[in-house]
Amino acid sequence: MQFLARQDFPKLLESLIIAGYQCIAPQIREGAIVYDKLQSVTQLPQGYRDNQRPAHYQLEKNEDVLYFGWAVGVQALKPLTFAPRESLWTAKRDANGKLTFIETHPEIPPTAVIGVRACDLAALHLQDQHFAYNSYSDTYYNARRRQLFLISVDCAFPASTCFCASTGDGPSAQTGFDIALTEFPEGFLVRSKSSRAEAILATLPLTEVSETQQQAALAQNQQAIEKQTRQLPSRNLKAAFFANLEHERWQDIATRCLACGNCTSVCPTCFCHSESAEPTLDGSSNTQYRQWDSCFTLGHSYMHSFVLRDNILLRYRQWLTHKLGSWHDQYGRSGCVGCGRCLTWCPVGIDITVEAQAICGESL
Repeated sequence: MQFLARQDFPKLLESLIIAGYQCIAPQIREGAIVYDKLQSVTQLPQGYRDNQRPAHYQLEKNEDVLYFGWAVGVQALKPLTFAPRESLWTAKRDANGKLTFIETHPEIPPTAVIGVRACDLAALHLQDQHFAYNSYSDTYYNARRRQLFLISVDCAFPASTCFCASTGDGPSAQTGFDIALTEFPEGFLVRSKSSRAEAILATLPLTEVSETQQQAALAQNQQAIEKQTRQLPSRNLKAAFFANLEHERWQDIATRCLACGNCTSVCPTCFCHSESAEPTLDGSSNTQYRQWDSCFTLGHSYMHSFVLRDNILLRYRQWLTHKLGSWHDQYGRSGCVGCGRCLTWCPVGIDITVEAQAICGESL
């Protein structure tokens, strides 16, 4: 662990750019914090906090100097690896009617992402397991994933919707990063986990970390844990959910849920998608696209001539039992990392922690 003074933080950005990285970092757009291309640290949301609660998100300016004094933004890393919409291949027909299939190969520059939260690193690991760690790894996902250089920043100000401590995924990053930062007004504690990170850090004016600074980092992490009032059982809830498939709470949720799909869009681990073909008007070519989908849409469970989950109760039940239950069978853990985005961006404020407790409470 080393220390980087606040006045030297711009040198980290400079070193990344010199090393050939396109830099992406949190910035304010239309009243929310999102990832965007970064050219200067002045673009970072310095001195901002995010006031989040179910169905509510608002940024508030204060007088401190922190660049990362907020909890989580709208986006996780998912859009940077699993593109919201992309072409997979194109079929072209020549004058004689012969078809030629051309695979799309995305050209992705080396990209450094600054300000990644621990919960989103955990989510990325789950996405890796789905798209990259099996016999049929996804070419398009891997092309983006391999180009990422990840700089995490420990979360010191969790929102009221955060519960990453209960899922074991935060607020301090433990793995999955190249460089991890702990931010204080005077600067950053820096730790690294890759050889390419060491090459970047070698260019910076780092100093030794004092015992007082180490203790301050531990205290900051503990305070962030204690601020989290919501929690979700980290153990496998599959048996508890499947024992309560007819629980009356499902109907109660269905009367509130709009099936808008906001929760799956902002969720850093959801990976449902659909594919569509778009031919040109003259029929000479046809492009196959993949785009994000949601298990809340009517067409998601369409099978041949009928819709399997034709009402909101069945769709919400599918989402929650899969996310918190059967993911354990597939990936060895829950699909929830405790980021709380689904609470914040649900228009009616449905709270996954409350609903899981209501349905599985007697079985926990």
